[in-house]
Amino acid sequence: MSDPPNSTTTRHELLFLNYFRLAQALVYVGLAFTPAGMGWPHLDSAGLARLVAVVYLLFAIAVVSINHMSRALGWLAVLGTLLVDIGAAVLAITAMNDARIGIAMMLAVNLAAGALLLPLRLALFLAALATLGVLGRTLLSLPHMASADDRDLLESGLFGMAYFSIVVLCNVLGRQLRASEALAEQRSIDLVNLSQVNELIIRRMKTGVMLVDDANRIHQINESAWMLLGNPSSDQRDLGRVAPELSRRLYHWITSGKLDETATQLADGMPEVVPRFSRLAPNDDSLVLIFLDDTSLVSRRAEELTLSSLGRLSASIAHEIRNPLAAIRYSAQLLAESTDMNATDLRMVEIINNHCSRLNEIIENILQLSRRERSRPETLNLGDWSHSFVEEYKQGNDLGADSLRVIDNSASPVVAVADPQQLQQVIWNLVQNALRYGRMPGEPARVMVVVRHGEHGVPILEVIDRGPGIAPKVAAQIFEPFYTTHEYGTGLGLYLARQMAEANQAALEYVRVAGGGSCFRLVLTPPARIEPAV
Repeated sequence: MSDPPNSTTTRHELLFLNYFRLAQALVYVGLAFTPAGMGWPHLDSAGLARLVAVVYLLFAIAVVSINHMSRALGWLAVLGTLLVDIGAAVLAITAMNDARIGIAMMLAVNLAAGALLLPLRLALFLAALATLGVLGRTLLSLPHMASADDRDLLESGLFGMAYFSIVVLCNVLGRQLRASEALAEQRSIDLVNLSQVNELIIRRMKTGVMLVDDANRIHQINESAWMLLGNPSSDQRDLGRVAPELSRRLYHWITSGKLDETATQLADGMPEVVPRFSRLAPNDDSLVLIFLDDTSLVSRRAEELTLSSLGRLSASIAHEIRNPLAAIRYSAQLLAESTDMNATDLRMVEIINNHCSRLNEIIENILQLSRRERSRPETLNLGDWSHSFVEEYKQGNDLGADSLRVIDNSASPVVAVADPQQLQQVIWNLVQNALRYGRMPGEPARVMVVVRHGEHGVPILEVIDRGPGIAPKVAAQIFEPFYTTHEYGTGLGLYLARQMAEANQAALEYVRVAGGGSCFRLVLTPPARIEPAV
């Protein structure tokens, strides 16, 4: 069949064809069993006419019943039923010659329905069979009909032409109808998908959106607006009860046309919002859209823009400070080499050098933050990498009485994906802080770099010290830029470490150690599992 059997259009066409066949069979029965006193139609073969009518009626009833039970007929079944229709029509014309024109016209409806259901070649084949049947019956009956003439033959030929024309026309119209239906169905699906996308976008918008009618009743509300209103129950739809201040502003806007743009809090514990109103149709207050702009989001965006601008400005200032700072430090070093300086002056020169070093470290951190390159991740064995890092650190830094060691008790290698240079900067900052601040008074620092597997096998790298630990209030702010509790600290080391960790899809967090000490835990990304080629 030209369409799937279960399509709506095909089912309707099949239903029409089957019920028309049933009506056609009833007509045959009525003609075949007409009382003899009526005189019309004249039955050339009453027995054949009644047999064909009864059998065809039973066939039509059976096809209707099968179609209702199975809900679908394949194209072979449709072709078979139409062949029966043609055969029954030809036999009915033979047995009831007086009704030949009506029977031939009803057969055209069967062929038209078949042209809608079947491919063009099969439909033309049926039209050819019907034409041959009608013409053949006329040619065979001419020698036996006393009143026969060429008019009967002409009628049969015209019916044949009509059959072919109807089949071609209905097939073309059917294809156009199906194309239009498919396009309409696709457009309907697109509209439904677009409606769902729009609904999802509105529901997930950070801006609160509500639709309110002229009776002050809420029709629709998205998640953000629902939260900003204090999470009211779903049955609370009266805006005056849910948010009295918002209802008052809406009434003021409708009556005066003026918008109050001051921020207001619609529920306890919720951020302040600035409401805006818009009509769905001009000069129509029956439906009004209310937009609730969260002022905290606006402030956060403004803060992000400010920080971005300040970052670029800080990088520019830091770059300009480097040259005069180098000149100051060089001059202080030359002063320190003078032989006629007293102890007080030497102390002043030492202070200058210390603060120059601190300022130079701040400048280097700011420049490093501003020009940080994208990470180039590699697959690393954290155990081997940690031992190499510790050896390199010991060679470049005099630990004295302090200790720095690696602990790797994993049964299998701990493998992670990270940029080795950025990972080294992160661990270097953590180890430097641990050696500087993670010591008890009068005792050497004991720092460990721990390599282990975490939950679900994720690779973990920890820097642990046995110092006094970090107070909870301080721990909540240690990753903020320029926050430091040390006199000579820059407040950028941990901030930079976390930024570089996030650039490598890793998470850096502070964990307090039971019994004293601090732990900075770096949860890295495991390597992706590569499926074997098939």
